[in-house]
Amino acid sequence: MKYLQETLSLSTVTPLQIIDLSEPVRAFVQSSGLQNGLLTIFSTHTTAYISINEQEALLEKDMLAFLKRQAPRDGDYQHNLKPADGRDNAHAHLLGLSMNASESIPLYAGKLALGTWQSVFFIELDGPRPARQVILHLMGD
Repeated sequence: MKYLQETLSLSTVTPLQIIDLSEPVRAFVQSSGLQNGLLTIFSTHTTAYISINEQEALLEKDMLAFLKRQAPRDGDYQHNLKPADGRDNAHAHLLGLSMNASESIPLYAGKLALGTWQSVFFIELDGPRPARQVILHLMGD
């Protein structure tokens, strides 16, 4: 059994942003040479998450509009009275309650077992941010 890890570094430019990580994730898996195993994709942040969903432009707009409605940025939140880093970002933490910091995807015959319409997304809830990291951890043979 082999264990491989890589960190993807990215930056975000808008308060809410969806970034498709499918290609860099596939490239990492392909370069590993592993045939069977499990890939875990992990966001190291409390206001940015990983999700598997469909990549389609109008759906992406719907997703962003949905997030804005779920926890409006200008809501009356206690956390914003004394934010740890000076950012009024309680809305981002609250949105994160229904999201995942990580996703695990099986690897079969050298390919990720994603469905036809599935893509891997990094979802920024508190941007813009100049430095975000996603850890890719692959184990297999």
